[in-house]
Amino acid sequence: MIDTHAHIYLEHFEEDIDQVIERAQAVGVKKILLPNIDSTSIDSMLKLEEKYPDICYPMMGLHPCSVKEDFDNELKLVEDWFSKRSFLAVGEMGTDLYWDKTFWEQQKEAFHFQCDLALKYDLPIVVHCRETIDETIELVAQYQGKGLQGVFHCFTGSVEQAKQITDLDFYLGLGGVSTFKNGGMDQVIPHLDRSKIILETDSPYLTPTPNRGKRNEPAYVDLVAAKVSEYLGISKSELDELTTANANALFFPSEKN
Repeated sequence: MIDTHAHIYLEHFEEDIDQVIERAQAVGVKKILLPNIDSTSIDSMLKLEEKYPDICYPMMGLHPCSVKEDFDNELKLVEDWFSKRSFLAVGEMGTDLYWDKTFWEQQKEAFHFQCDLALKYDLPIVVHCRETIDETIELVAQYQGKGLQGVFHCFTGSVEQAKQITDLDFYLGLGGVSTFKNGGMDQVIPHLDRSKIILETDSPYLTPTPNRGKRNEPAYVDLVAAKVSEYLGISKSELDELTTANANALFFPSEKN
């Protein structure tokens, strides 16, 4: 399995990161993808990659909740990092109107800037869209036909929204919300394009049932996989194989050959 979205470089994991990695490997998680947040998270993220080079794979981007007055400087730093070394994707990027609506215009500007970087370096984008899924679909649709690919991380939308996203050749990241009793995903997941679903935890957030209230970690992607396979009516091993192939197609295309 691949946990396509985990912030395990954060302070929540400082005391036991080795055990966190061990538990993930014990349930069959082979790769953990690390989305960046902003300038404050880069050092700890890259140190984790250095410690676990064949397991932890970093991205580079600016999270929409970090788009503030100084976002131009943050974006220049992101751009500079791409000129210095390779990353797996542009992310975590996107839009968010849940916490703060002050910088909506700047969020859209940062979105376009990072989409341009993705096209320049032929990389996928990892999209956050809290309370903004329709607006973000519209933003992505502006790039239709230009080769932009990526994933709507933490997808919790409707069947119709899912179809709009997959019609744009984007993937759907399924995580802990898929296991929530009142999350509504039991009505959505059976209708999704199976070739476009990937698994994630968003560790340390959105811990899946039955561990809600605890810190999330990559090993719990196994719980997400079990619930998604149940909704799709396939075995968990089939689901693991399917979602791993999908994640590899998006993030490790050269390994398909």
